Amino acid sequence: MAIHPRPLVLLGATGSIGQSTLDLLPRYPQRFEVFAASANTRGKELAGIIRAHGVQRFALVEEKARKAFAEANPDLREGLAASGGEGILQLLAEAPADALVVNGLVGAAGLQPTVAALSRGLDVALANKEALVVGGELVLEAAQRGKATLWPVDSEHSAIAQCLRAAGPSELRRIWLTASGGPFRDTRPEDLKNVSLEQVLDHPNWDMGPKITVDSATMMNKGLEVIEAKLLFGLELRDVQVVLHRQSIVHSMIELQDGAFLAQLGTPDMRLPILYALSGGEHWATNFPSLDPLSMGSLDFEAPDLRRYPCLGLARAAAEAGGSAPLVLNAANEEAVAGLLRGELSFVEIAPLIERALQSLSGPAAGSIPEALERDAATRRMVRSWITS
Repeated sequence: MAIHPRPLVLLGATGSIGQSTLDLLPRYPQRFEVFAASANTRGKELAGIIRAHGVQRFALVEEKARKAFAEANPDLREGLAASGGEGILQLLAEAPADALVVNGLVGAAGLQPTVAALSRGLDVALANKEALVVGGELVLEAAQRGKATLWPVDSEHSAIAQCLRAAGPSELRRIWLTASGGPFRDTRPEDLKNVSLEQVLDHPNWDMGPKITVDSATMMNKGLEVIEAKLLFGLELRDVQVVLHRQSIVHSMIELQDGAFLAQLGTPDMRLPILYALSGGEHWATNFPSLDPLSMGSLDFEAPDLRRYPCLGLARAAAEAGGSAPLVLNAANEEAVAGLLRGELSFVEIAPLIERALQSLSGPAAGSIPEALERDAATRRMVRSWITS
């Protein structure tokens, strides 16, 4: 019996998650087709994706990039949606009812598309952890309302989801999220003031975009993942632990009530958690390099040093405080990282800036998408003013 290809909506198609997803598709030609794709500014790369995969609808978020795209590709103008967030929402509104949305957007911009897709009943493979951090309850309510499935794409949360297939909620004691420790896991905290941007962006294990690479160096990415895991798996904050694991082979672990541990191991390849989400929770055959237990050597685990990684402590504090603190945490971090990448901020200035925002700007939780986005924007304006003052 012929398999009907499942339509995909790739948000952030030119980024690392989008590219990894596209790399998978030729391996399963009967299972998927790309219905829609979006990019922020990379019109040339998006045009290549459209032509290679027969994409029907597409959007460029930045207006100047959209205009340049339309001028350079007159034959593709008919499929071009509006600019800005409106264009992405158009793609989601027009997607077939059985489409799977792969959300590879960066930052809080991923919240509204995630809620819109889930509310429509579209399953979402979520690589945009900020959507849950900024509007966690809104996302979960949308999934329940639309009877849609939220598939975690972060390697750690995918690992937890896979481990939980073998144990029920009543058997779970806690989960352990593993972290590589980034490029500074052996750097003395007092020496971090001297690190260069080139060093910050030199991750020892993973090849990722600049924002997530900076977050890995500060371990803010793990802090955001703690908040995400708490929401995804319905846990108390105390039951979400973080452990440094240099090899990035154990992608995360669960601890059961009797003290037994279950872990998911594999090569550090983002295509694997993406494929698990695309497959609907199955393990399909691949020709990727497999993990060789005989040659992987020792596996090391250690507690993270919060003097080296103050952002991890700030994230846990924001999760404990609740309300809008996680939203403020994320917005302040995004602005701080942008300041670092522009050369306006040093690496060690990131955590104090975020702490200042948490102390000054936190309040009650947002009750709607517009309210969340307005608070996010207000936090960003304030943090930008601090950076430039």
